[in-house]
Amino acid sequence: MTFVPTAAASLLAVTLVFAFLTRKRRRNALPLPPGPRPLPFIGNALDMPSKEMRTAFKEMNQKYGDIVYLDALGQPMIIVGSHEVAVDLLEKRSSNYSDRAPSAMIDMHVFLLPHRFGWAFTVHRYGQEWRRNRRAMHQYFNANAVAQYAASQKLEAHRLARRMIDDPEHFRQHIRRFFGSSALRISHGIEVDDDPVDYLKIAEEAMDIFSTAFEPGKHLVEVLPWLARMPSWFPGAGVKRDGEVWRPIVYKMVSVPWDAAMENMRRGTAVPSMVKGLMERMREDDGPDEEEVIKNASAVTFAGGSDTTFSTMQTFFMAMTMYPEVQRKAQDELMAVVGPHRLPDKDDEPSLPYIQAITKECIRWRSVVPLSVPHRSLEDDEYKGYFIPKGSIIITNISAFSHDPRIYPNPDPFSPERFLKDGEIDPTVQDPAAIAFGYGRRVCPGKHFAETSLFIVIATVLHTLSVSPVVGPDGQPIMPSGEMTHGLLSSVPFCGHR
Repeated sequence: MTFVPTAAASLLAVTLVFAFLTRKRRRNALPLPPGPRPLPFIGNALDMPSKEMRTAFKEMNQKYGDIVYLDALGQPMIIVGSHEVAVDLLEKRSSNYSDRAPSAMIDMHVFLLPHRFGWAFTVHRYGQEWRRNRRAMHQYFNANAVAQYAASQKLEAHRLARRMIDDPEHFRQHIRRFFGSSALRISHGIEVDDDPVDYLKIAEEAMDIFSTAFEPGKHLVEVLPWLARMPSWFPGAGVKRDGEVWRPIVYKMVSVPWDAAMENMRRGTAVPSMVKGLMERMREDDGPDEEEVIKNASAVTFAGGSDTTFSTMQTFFMAMTMYPEVQRKAQDELMAVVGPHRLPDKDDEPSLPYIQAITKECIRWRSVVPLSVPHRSLEDDEYKGYFIPKGSIIITNISAFSHDPRIYPNPDPFSPERFLKDGEIDPTVQDPAAIAFGYGRRVCPGKHFAETSLFIVIATVLHTLSVSPVVGPDGQPIMPSGEMTHGLLSSVPFCGHR
């Protein structure tokens, strides 16, 4: 049987081809977003900041607009300068902007497990493996699932208050213990207080490496991946030497709690946890890949819970030291609502709007992941008359968004009042969690757990303690600088309080 195309069908085919070619030609003819003038061969390589990147990118956006284009040795980059543009691209067009850039760090096996893909699915390429890892975490950290952890979070908050009363000098260790212990109980079913292994130290060392390794723009090998194939003495390939040192430290954070959880399951002593629940649901035909997904998801849960919320809690202590009037208002609210004979819990949250506002302001005031983890475009795109090439790295300056005076007037002071109106949370003010935890399909899966943890620990600390500056040898208070460290993960370098 043969088919002879009709004149109408032929006309339709010609029209479709012409429309496609016209659209492609029009798109390629669109201008790139504005940015610094590139140089021959190297593009904007000399414009890429090597330090103070959040500040340098903010200045670029102030000069060129909310969307800036850079050509870093042939790699297109888009610097996003506003929350609105981030929503337009990363959320409304998430199918095109949910990828991650190929990582030379992963190619060099710094973050690989003995099997075939890396544990840190935060930096995984967008695809089936990423979705499997994400799905495993979502089961335990969606808004409904998080409610079951309230009793555990309350217990850990009480333990934190007790430790800080007994030993205020080591408050950093105490707050790291709070978040790390809570995360490890959920992820692997391990009680930190009952185990001789220093899991929290293991996580701290690994996350310091993760922050250094994946800081945007820090390592030339991420822009020139071929450097990963060069010997470590070659200029720009020296990070390979670091990788040899980093690998066993990072892998220890993944393997040590996993092995302990597996041993508890073999003995029949395992308590409910992510590892236990997911392993018990495995089918016989799932194979080693599914077990690897569970191993990855539990490691990310432990790592994220041990580090990012810990940094926000350090911000809280710094803010209470610098703004004692905020602390007094919070304590007055707690005394009026909770009273002196019990400690606050999650059920008190609707009646504690000022504590809610402090939690929001801690998230906004100092960004834990100031440049987020860069996204990558899967296909060519057009935005507001500009051409965004396929494979563009999209950097969102979370720190700048959180201090955008168009969203948060007078953004520099720590002011919970910005979120309040007539004594209640003002729903018209942008929730900083919609900025700080990322965008689109790459939003942090532990967002709900982190917010709940921050609220309960902030309320408990303020109801039991008063935060004040450390007094120096000259009898004068030592005030914190208000600055944050640089890296993928940012934290308070020093908190002068007790």
